[in-house]
Amino acid sequence: MPVRVPLTTTGPITEATFVSRPNQFIVEVRLNGRTIRAHMADRGRLIDLLNPGVRLLLAPRDEVGRKTSFQVVGVYHGDEVVSLDTQLPHRLVVAGLAAGSFPQFVRYLRMQRDVTIGAHRFDFRLGEGLHTCLLEVKSVTRVSSGLARFPDVPTERGRVQFEALAQIARSGQRCAALFIIQRHAAEALVPDDEVDPAFARTLRTAITSGVEIYAYLAPLTPEGLTLGAPVPVFTSPQAIPQATWQA
Repeated sequence: MPVRVPLTTTGPITEATFVSRPNQFIVEVRLNGRTIRAHMADRGRLIDLLNPGVRLLLAPRDEVGRKTSFQVVGVYHGDEVVSLDTQLPHRLVVAGLAAGSFPQFVRYLRMQRDVTIGAHRFDFRLGEGLHTCLLEVKSVTRVSSGLARFPDVPTERGRVQFEALAQIARSGQRCAALFIIQRHAAEALVPDDEVDPAFARTLRTAITSGVEIYAYLAPLTPEGLTLGAPVPVFTSPQAIPQATWQA
C-alpha cells in the first residue's frame, strides 16, 4: 500500500483564486466573492506557478495568535496539483520511514527529529549509539524540461547546512539528504546553478565528501501527498547521460 499523508489535518480543503503576493509570507486570494489574505509557507519565488487567476488550495488555521485564517497548501498547474506546504514532505518522510519505504534507511529503528549538532540543526537523526545517520529533507516544486531543479530561490541556510553535512561526513558520520519532488513527473534531480550557484557548488562538494543524496517523486492530489518512485540525482544537466534523459 503506498505511503500517503493528507494535505491537512485541521479541516476541509477550500479552493480559492490567486490574486497577488504582497510578500513572501502572504498571498491575497478571492474566496466566496471576497478578497482575503492567507499564509504562504513556501518561500520560493514560484514564478512558474503563482499567476493571477490560478486555483489555490487552502487549509483552515485557527491557532491563537495567527493573523490569517487559512494557509496555502497547494496550487493547480494545469491539471496537476503542486504542494506549497514545505512541511508536507517532512510528514511524508516520517510516514515513509515508519513504513520501511526507504530501503537505504530501513535498518534504523529509532528516529529523532530536529537534532542540533554544534551551531546546526538537522531534520532527523536515525538510529542510536555509534550507528546513526543524519538526514536532511528538502522540498522541490520546480520542474523544467523534465528535470527537477533545486533551489528555486537562493538559500543561504541550505548552503550552510550542506557545508556542515559535508564536514560531518568527512569525519566518518553517515549523512544523507532526501529531496522530495512534489510533482507527478521528473526524469532526474539537478542543482540549479543559475538560481543559486553557491548552493550548487556546495551540493557537489557534499557528494564528493560522502553525503548521500536521494530524490523521490511525490505526486499530489487534493487527497494528499504520495511517496512515488526514486529518480536519479546528477550534479548538473550536462552530467546526465543522453540515454537517461533527452532534453
